[in-house]
Amino acid sequence: MNLNKEESSILMVDDETFIQDIVSRWLHQENYKCITASSGDQALEIMENQKISLVISDIMMPGISGIDLLEHISDQYPDTAVIMLTGVDDRETATKAVELGAYGYLIKPVEKNEILINVAGSLRRRELEIMRRQYEDELEKKVKERTLELQTVQNVTFYGMAVLAEYRDSETGGHIMRTQNYVRAICERLALYPKFRNELAAETIDLFYKSTPLHDIGKVAVPDAILLKPGKLTKDEFEIMKQHTIYGSDAIKRAEEVLGVDKNTSFLRIARDITATHHEKWDGSGYPAGLKGEEIPLVGRLMAIFDVYDALISKRVYKDPIPHSKAVRIITHGDGRVMPEHFDPDILDVFNEMHQDFREIAYELADHEEERAGLRKN
Repeated sequence: MNLNKEESSILMVDDETFIQDIVSRWLHQENYKCITASSGDQALEIMENQKISLVISDIMMPGISGIDLLEHISDQYPDTAVIMLTGVDDRETATKAVELGAYGYLIKPVEKNEILINVAGSLRRRELEIMRRQYEDELEKKVKERTLELQTVQNVTFYGMAVLAEYRDSETGGHIMRTQNYVRAICERLALYPKFRNELAAETIDLFYKSTPLHDIGKVAVPDAILLKPGKLTKDEFEIMKQHTIYGSDAIKRAEEVLGVDKNTSFLRIARDITATHHEKWDGSGYPAGLKGEEIPLVGRLMAIFDVYDALISKRVYKDPIPHSKAVRIITHGDGRVMPEHFDPDILDVFNEMHQDFREIAYELADHEEERAGLRKN
């Protein structure tokens, strides 16, 4: 590496003028550009106005000491190298200087060769440090770009899978977007409560939002005669329909095995949880595993409410949409088939507090005018 001395500005800081003069003369003789300062304050003023490659500073100076100057440079000008000069050989001070980032520590009186060797070595080290940081910054940038690219592919792939599932169902793509937004809205509120705060970091809420569209991907394996049946399912047909929770979670597990993906990867773990548990009920009467209470993952408990809410307010080939207020009343008070004990009571309370927010989401993303009409009713 060839060092361009003329591009390396060196600042010599010492309250003794003759030291300034002799060191700056040595440096000029070697074609270095050298500036002098008589105090730490003056040095900082110079550094605010021009780029300095290397500072050679006395330690014992009136006002700002050399150690204080070194600490400020290390914090504010990390690309500037520093060599310390001192008239006292003090091990403790030398150790502190090195810990603060000094490249060299010289004892007065210094010889010309000693100064020049340390200056050349410090400037070379500085260039290597700058190159290392630039490399690390570029590497970090590339990693972030690659990660973003992979996340985009992941999001598009899983969203596409969810949409394919919706195409085979009587439900619509609006159901995906509505449930996503319901879940994100309630998570942001729940995150304010101590009970849920640790579970609902911003990253987790984002993963819940991205995973929600996958809840019904298992429906792709349900026969059309059952999935698209316009009337009520028989007991046997309903048993087959219930299998979509298992089909969905198994599909994700198989994908993990084939691709060699860690099963504990947050996104995939949450995706498995939501596909497998969004029909579980707080009182243990749900399916497929009959989980009870907090045995049900949080994302499953959330989706349990919103899958029911969105089904009630939406138009289907076999039913008309129910007005928002009636849907809320059914969920919070029950109607024989849907009962409040089916849902996490803490989440149910927040759902009831926020139900007008969910009405607005549903209205904005409604698929049919009939649904909007029902959402307008009180």
